[in-house]
Amino acid sequence: MDSGTDKSSDRRRFIDLSSSVTIVRLISILATIMCVLMYLSYITEIQSNLAGNPVPLVQPLTMMLDAMLWAGYGWLKKYRDWPLVISNVPGIFLGILTIITIYVH
Repeated sequence: MDSGTDKSSDRRRFIDLSSSVTIVRLISILATIMCVLMYLSYITEIQSNLAGNPVPLVQPLTMMLDAMLWAGYGWLKKYRDWPLVISNVPGIFLGILTIITIYVH
C-alpha cells in the first residue's frame, strides 16, 4: 500500500471528525439559546397571573418538572453536560415563580 494514500485518508478522516465536532458544538449552543428563550416566554404567563388571569397549573408544573429532570440528568452524568444544565435552570426558577403567581395575585 502507498503510504501517501494512507496519510491522505487519515487526513480526510481527521477533517471529517473535526467538522462533525464543530457542527455538534454549534447545535449545542443554538439548542441552549432556544431552550432559554422558550422558558423566558413564561414571563408573559407570570404577568397574566399577576393581572388576575391565572393560567392552569398543569402547564407550568409540567414544564418545571421537565426542566428539573433534564438539569438533573445533565448534572449527574459522568461528564457534566453543561449546555443541558444551563438551558434548563431558568425553567426551574420560572416554573416555580409561575406556580407561585397562580395563587398569589
